[in-house]
Amino acid sequence: MRLSALAPALAPALAVLALLSAAVPPARAAQAAQAASVASAATTTSTASSPPEPSTGLAPCRLRHRPQAALCGVLRRPLDPARPGGVAIDIHYAVLPAQARLKAADPVFFFAGGPGQSAIDAAAHFAGQHGRLNQRRDLVFVDLRGTGRSAPLRCADDRPDAPAPPLAAQYSAEARLQRLAACRAALQALPYGDLRFFSTTLAVADVEAVRQRLGAPRVNAIGVSYGTRVVLEWLRQTPQALRRAVLDGVAPPDLRLSEAAALDNQRALDALLAGCAADAGCASRHPQLRQQLQALAARLPAALSLPHPLTGQPERVTLDRDAFAALLRAPLYAPVLAAGLPAAIDAASRGQWAPLATLGAALGGGDMGIATGLHHAVVCSEDLGDHAPEPPPEERAAAQDGSNLFASAFRHLYQRACTGWPRAAVPAAFYRVAPSPVPVWLLSGGADPVTPPRHAERTAAALGAQARHIVMAQAGHGVLSQPCVRDAVRGFITLDDDAAALAAEREALASCGQRLPRPPAFVPPGLSAVQAVQEAR
Repeated sequence: MRLSALAPALAPALAVLALLSAAVPPARAAQAAQAASVASAATTTSTASSPPEPSTGLAPCRLRHRPQAALCGVLRRPLDPARPGGVAIDIHYAVLPAQARLKAADPVFFFAGGPGQSAIDAAAHFAGQHGRLNQRRDLVFVDLRGTGRSAPLRCADDRPDAPAPPLAAQYSAEARLQRLAACRAALQALPYGDLRFFSTTLAVADVEAVRQRLGAPRVNAIGVSYGTRVVLEWLRQTPQALRRAVLDGVAPPDLRLSEAAALDNQRALDALLAGCAADAGCASRHPQLRQQLQALAARLPAALSLPHPLTGQPERVTLDRDAFAALLRAPLYAPVLAAGLPAAIDAASRGQWAPLATLGAALGGGDMGIATGLHHAVVCSEDLGDHAPEPPPEERAAAQDGSNLFASAFRHLYQRACTGWPRAAVPAAFYRVAPSPVPVWLLSGGADPVTPPRHAERTAAALGAQARHIVMAQAGHGVLSQPCVRDAVRGFITLDDDAAALAAEREALASCGQRLPRPPAFVPPGLSAVQAVQEAR
């Protein structure tokens, strides 16, 4: 699933694309990607010795990669709300105080993706992107239960310093399921290891308790990817607590991603192939791209020798159809990475699989901060829960289409992973989006392979007159990385009048979308610029 908030991927993407022409050894390419991701997102708190302020529970602290002082707090919450005297867990939160003396009374809460990412770990990244919002408003980051420092449900592979498993174990569904089963057993042995009490509904109740602890009468909420589901649930539970909401890469509560992935992933891949066919240069370099892709899939499973993305050492692996689909899916998240797929597919058709394997690993790894246990607790309880709505006919058809490369890649894996996983009680009302009493912006990337515009469209319709859906046609998963989008969001949040906020910067956003081109297909350095121009003609 991995509904992740992707930081701008240009630096790691260039490192990966360089591998397509063997300009960078695979180990160095992956290390560059890992370093860039860690630098942009990973933070830790170091609470100072000052006592917490009694009303808010905040005490001075530092967030790594963030030079400005922050405030951190901990709120004790019952694991099971029906047993307030039973097992308790600590919910950690951090506040970046407004820079102005006369600050606004409505802070901005940020929610990360996953499910399973830590908001505090992403604080430096979010704050760096939204510094102008921080001028007059506090920025608040809550580690949801099961993530970050709040009763984390991490597996051994989730640690940033965890040794990468051999490629054979990474590509094997059986090996992954075995590791997950071992992780589940370890998590259940924790003092807070009753996995039935880790869900979006319970996490949002914790967030609302933090809001009350901070004394904020109303707040603004920005959610990315899975974080949009959190904001929608908060809007359902306590609509009076919210003032404005921004949903980037909408994952509504009725989205069964393991079922929707076949349709959404294949459409994104088909759009990439069509884009190459429509571009003279790409079509000239890769005239049989779709046929090459189909031929590669037809050869699987196949035994291959691939360099490990971290060590660079060759390893023998068996690549099956589902593992092949995963390699294709990962770069589709970010168009700058997807631009390397035509050359990588071409190379694989000539027996050179390393470029595609490295592209497929570019956005993975423990540095993403996903708590795998929490991830499965949410997916198994909500996406595959008893009250989860049936997938629509087009999703069922895609999942049964033998020509769809992604037909079974995630559906079967999650069904098996969730067998025996303790599930939270999810109310039927969780899956229904009600009309919103407050302005909501929904942002979509037209090239998003996981939360494409169709999910935001039905969510906006359910939210009603107070919702606006904005599509950036050439963007991937998450559009807040675009400066013009962030500027528009700032206007949306800071304007006092609701009607003005809903209309704010719409023209600027439309212009921004028009100026954002899809990155052209990567041209290996061995093909000169002159040749590329000649081929384009």
